[in-house]
Amino acid sequence: MTTMTEASVREFKMPDVGEGLTEAEILKWYVQPGDTVTDGQVVCEVETAKAAVELPIPYDGVVRELHFPEGTTVDVGTPIIAVAVAGGAAPEAPAEQPAAEPARPQEEPKPEGRQPVLVGYGVATSSTKRRPRKGPEVTVPAPAQAIQAELNGHAGAVAEKPRPLAKPPVRKLAKDLGVDLAAITPSGPDGIITREDVHAAATPRTAEPQAPVTTAPATPAAPAPVASSYDAARETRIPIKGVRKATAQAMVSSAFTAPHVTEFVTVDVTRTMKLVEELKQDKDMQGLRVNPLLLIAKALLVAIKRNPEINASWDEANQEIVLKHYVNLGIAAATPRGLIVPNIKDAHDKTLPQLAEALGDLVSTAREGKTSPAAMQGGTVTITNVGVFGVDTGTPILNPGESAILAVGAIKLQPWVHKGKVKPRQVTTLALSFDHRLVDGELGSKVLADVAAILEQPKRLITWA
Repeated sequence: MTTMTEASVREFKMPDVGEGLTEAEILKWYVQPGDTVTDGQVVCEVETAKAAVELPIPYDGVVRELHFPEGTTVDVGTPIIAVAVAGGAAPEAPAEQPAAEPARPQEEPKPEGRQPVLVGYGVATSSTKRRPRKGPEVTVPAPAQAIQAELNGHAGAVAEKPRPLAKPPVRKLAKDLGVDLAAITPSGPDGIITREDVHAAATPRTAEPQAPVTTAPATPAAPAPVASSYDAARETRIPIKGVRKATAQAMVSSAFTAPHVTEFVTVDVTRTMKLVEELKQDKDMQGLRVNPLLLIAKALLVAIKRNPEINASWDEANQEIVLKHYVNLGIAAATPRGLIVPNIKDAHDKTLPQLAEALGDLVSTAREGKTSPAAMQGGTVTITNVGVFGVDTGTPILNPGESAILAVGAIKLQPWVHKGKVKPRQVTTLALSFDHRLVDGELGSKVLADVAAILEQPKRLITWA
């Protein structure tokens, strides 16, 4: 690839940072050519369809080359950085191995046929399903070259021409505007064609047919809708990728696969709010995140224990209902990259202080954008707290593979009949959506009623647990 010698340079390849992913976008490089790196040092941050992940380098050496700039989407298994290692530390295996070199040797491959890599598992050994590599090295396919050669009258004499560098949304824009990317002079970093470049190239093309037309007023008006549809001064187009793309696909799949039913209940949570204040003063809860969500999560766990059939999934392929004897409690979290749902593993086994600690870690990690793909896998039931936005409640969509999701609305002071008199009380509305294929109305109602009863009388956390 460069003047680097095979005996002194290691190529670190893009690993599969989540089960089954095929590509990741390089968000940020933390090193530059000439920098010294050590085994385990984070060299870059990448974003997959599930989360942003930091990649550590698995050996010591000096950075020789960064193969891709920030913002580039790279296929799993493609070298992204070259590191010159010490003389005796050269790799014995050739650089063309199909999977990224592991930081530590692994003796057994995954049963699915993928080799372990630094983070997660590499792509399947079959290379026929791998997408073409993006980058300046990609050339026009041979059949296309031959066709072009015949059109030019000199088949077989076509010189290879590098493919212009542009992101998929920019390519679509160019196609819609009828702009040839090969004719554009790129202004972006590392020769990448930007949206502005395409608009600049399209301007004279849309103006050309208007000049000679003077007698037909309808003709020059034709290009106007195209131009207004892509008004850069008044519109901003954001590529759908990463976490937001994965979330959209999952929600569409869930909404049109599982028949959703949503039930609602409004409940007086005054006693729960008093208990929250008392727990904040408890020495066993000092330094922990204590809020209404903590007790709502505990209430849902108790309700699941009393109604275990709610904690299940639908296996369409095998036509089976899979009952889960554990609860991985998902907590929907809004982040700058979109909505993610990490889960607390084995939440059913945790004490209240342990659950509070796990919730605190989950929220802080999500806010920092450091949630790992593993933390978002294997969820069984989810809670989404829309009340933090001042919303009364909603009709939540199931997380794929789960049977129920509980939405918590805003807790507000409202007039409420308490002990035969109208008094100001802390009130909220809960909404439970469930998969009606495996959860009927009776079961869903029992779970929601149990959660409401616990929040109204928190002492049931003791008597029902």
